[in-house]
Amino acid sequence: MPSTAVTAAPDAPGLFAPRLRAMTVGSVALISLLAFEALAVGTAMPTVARSLDGLGLYGIAFGGPFATGVLAMVVSGIWCDARGPRGPMWHGVAWFVVGLLIAGTAPVMSALVVGRVVQGFGSGLLSVALYVIVAQAYPQELHRRIFAAFAAAWVVPSLVGPAVAGLIVEYLGWRWVFLAVPAVAVPAVLLIHPGLRSLGRSAATSPPTGAAARIGWACGAAVSAALLHIGGQQRGTTAVVLVAFAVVGLLVCAPRLLPAGFLRAARGLPTVVGLRGLASAAFVGAEVVIPLMLSRERGLSPTAAGLVLTVGALAWSAGSWLQGRIPVPASRASLPRAGLICITVGTATVALAVRPELPVAVAVLGWAVAGLGMGLLYPSLSVLTLELSAPGEQGRNSSSLQLSDSLFAATVLALTGAVLAAGSAPGPASYTTTLVVTGGLALLGALLAGRVVVGGGVRQAG
Repeated sequence: MPSTAVTAAPDAPGLFAPRLRAMTVGSVALISLLAFEALAVGTAMPTVARSLDGLGLYGIAFGGPFATGVLAMVVSGIWCDARGPRGPMWHGVAWFVVGLLIAGTAPVMSALVVGRVVQGFGSGLLSVALYVIVAQAYPQELHRRIFAAFAAAWVVPSLVGPAVAGLIVEYLGWRWVFLAVPAVAVPAVLLIHPGLRSLGRSAATSPPTGAAARIGWACGAAVSAALLHIGGQQRGTTAVVLVAFAVVGLLVCAPRLLPAGFLRAARGLPTVVGLRGLASAAFVGAEVVIPLMLSRERGLSPTAAGLVLTVGALAWSAGSWLQGRIPVPASRASLPRAGLICITVGTATVALAVRPELPVAVAVLGWAVAGLGMGLLYPSLSVLTLELSAPGEQGRNSSSLQLSDSLFAATVLALTGAVLAAGSAPGPASYTTTLVVTGGLALLGALLAGRVVVGGGVRQAG
């Protein structure tokens, strides 16, 4: 099995040991900022569009940064493997901060879109670089715990981010949703800087063979991702045409960016990357349906329906904490399989809540089970990715993992929007169809989970 981290002594330090404390705090803070900004912009954007008279650019304000993020993940993976994570980390922060400043001071909507595109590129560089930093800076036995901390760093903003963003927009103005974040991002990366200096440079000194072609395919995937995101916000023939072009583009480009054997679920890394995409698609696809279903079919207020999602987020955090502290299972497939089974069962349980004779508590319980599954699954797949990566492949494989996550989720969101918009108004049949499909994706992942193991143990996929 290829080594992916510094060999630890028997008394391996914790995440907040003196030599790791600043790195841990800075990394978790950056993840939290990325999460907060992603959630806060969704809350602020309607006000932004009205203020700048830019409703026509509303879709590209979301699709643009998503597309540049896809491209940046590939670039960051290549860069990390060739030169180490320091360059992508510093450039990622710079692009992220500059993009926020452009957006926060934008006089017109087109300028704000430029800022969002720049910001998205920085986010993509950062997200992959942080994974490679984990591989190089943390002992292998701490990987489950640091990825659990990263998961919690996403969950907390999901609980408070929209509310905080709403208060900022109401009392300070929408520009501060963008302008306040750099004040925290810069100190966070300065905390990481001493640890970055201690990391050795990659053995490679130039981009790997095929890097230019990989970036070309990433550009195609980025354009397709933008069309998919924009198409998912449209209705009628326009939506169908955009989504169709986008899906074809992704089917052509994405396999060139993911591990060989991805489409046939080859053992090892290809299956790990595929499970990440299936889980993300299943969870996100169900998540967008639940508030609408509970509001229309069960009469819950928007606040009450949103609280169901909060229960899922809390369960996700609990699952992440749990997987970081239980003993390492005998089989590396155990946690991914358990997580996907939980998502399958939880989603199916939520689907039952469409029936009026069942209490709403059924949906709450189901979504808690699904959230627990995501908590068990996500960090364990991140750990497996690093375990299955040779030192010169950590960037590429980390970018593949995150690309699978993003592209699968975006595709399901667009298709879910099409299903819900197919009739005059969404009804029980459309909700049930969507939840059955998303649950089926998780079930497929559970059936494939054993393929994360190669032969008798965990080693590099061929």
